[in-house]
Amino acid sequence: MSDHSERDLLRELFPDTARELFGEAHPSRETLGLYPVADGRLALISGPQLAEFTPIEPKGRNVLHCDLCHYTRSRSEAAVYRVVVGARRSRYLTLCLNTEGCQQRAGKDGVRGLAERIFPIESPYVE
Repeated sequence: MSDHSERDLLRELFPDTARELFGEAHPSRETLGLYPVADGRLALISGPQLAEFTPIEPKGRNVLHCDLCHYTRSRSEAAVYRVVVGARRSRYLTLCLNTEGCQQRAGKDGVRGLAERIFPIESPYVE
């Protein structure tokens, strides 16, 4: 989604750097969104929290139901993703490959609901 400025992202992801560059002013809104990153992966950002979605190799020919926008999509339009949420715990989600359009259909409440299902992420290491 394009409704976040570079300044907002710096404040959410690198708060110390943002304080040095912009002072102590608080951000006007929370960063929330699903963003494509390298190799087909997605990053879900909700405030200071970050989750990485890794695509799973497609198997079968059945259609998929997107967990974010709740549309039924073909295998060429959606993928299954895995996100590690704790030690030996993962969640699997189906999401549209066109993340911007998917987020627009779902709206802010849909993306916030997805973030509430994923966060908080526990430490991936067993103590």
